[in-house]
Amino acid sequence: MADQANTTEAADDRIRRRSDRTAGRLVLIGGACEPDGEALGAFLRLSNARDGGKIVGITTASSDPAESARHWMEAFKSAGASRVEIPVLDRRDLAQDRRIVKMIEQADGIFLGGGDQVHLVATLGGSRVDRAIRAAYARGATICGTSAGAAALTETILAGGEPDEYGQMQKLHLGPGFGLLGFRAMIDTHFTQRRRLQRLFMVIGRNPEMLGLGIDEDTALVVEDHLGSVVGRGSVTFVDGRGVRFDNADECMHGAPLTLSYLRVGIVGAGYTLNLRERELEVLLEARRTEAAGAAELEVLRMDTDLES
Repeated sequence: MADQANTTEAADDRIRRRSDRTAGRLVLIGGACEPDGEALGAFLRLSNARDGGKIVGITTASSDPAESARHWMEAFKSAGASRVEIPVLDRRDLAQDRRIVKMIEQADGIFLGGGDQVHLVATLGGSRVDRAIRAAYARGATICGTSAGAAALTETILAGGEPDEYGQMQKLHLGPGFGLLGFRAMIDTHFTQRRRLQRLFMVIGRNPEMLGLGIDEDTALVVEDHLGSVVGRGSVTFVDGRGVRFDNADECMHGAPLTLSYLRVGIVGAGYTLNLRERELEVLLEARRTEAAGAAELEVLRMDTDLES
């Protein structure tokens, strides 16, 4: 029975690892990205935008999609992108428009702007445009989101749970996203600038199986398969709650101070890579693999020596 369980576990692991492979790449930006910055630059480079690659932008998350479209057209032009289309997609019925779908089908890069991630998913979710974005990612297109656009690309989105501009506490929202980023990840943006660490701690405390990713402004997590590389001015904070032994996160919803024990937190700066599958820095995992390979080689040498003697 033990051998059968081990075989099943190994098969499940192979399936999980195979599902990590993707044709496309994700560029997840924490908001407030500069046109000439490295974060947006990663998207332009991966979509070949400065050399004729086509970008399609979606500004549905904005409270004023038309004005946001004009802003991003200027920003992309300033950044050197030569072929950019940003249809004004401000209603659910337009998410079924075959002309917009055709644009997405021909795109090398798809850009989702900031605003309200809940509104973005509610407007596009399950539509022809949604399906076209998924198909584009599957065939190898680069999908970029900034702020709400990045938050919406996970399986579960986070919104609210902090004071609004009038000082009133917003209700915390956890709901389905577009699901292009797996690994049970949840993204929080404008992370350091808006001091959202406490919010992410509370959410992960209540949902310890999730992986919290807090992305700073003008910073991108560039994801290919199971590896996320950080580029830009800031850092990406990751919060892993699987080892938590105590939390009072539910009480926090009623005003109690947060108490947590054994929460695992890391910060990844530009130039470093986070292994999303293992929830650890790739440089540490590489060191462990090298050490394990060395130990295995030493064991083989010992066996050879024993046989000779």
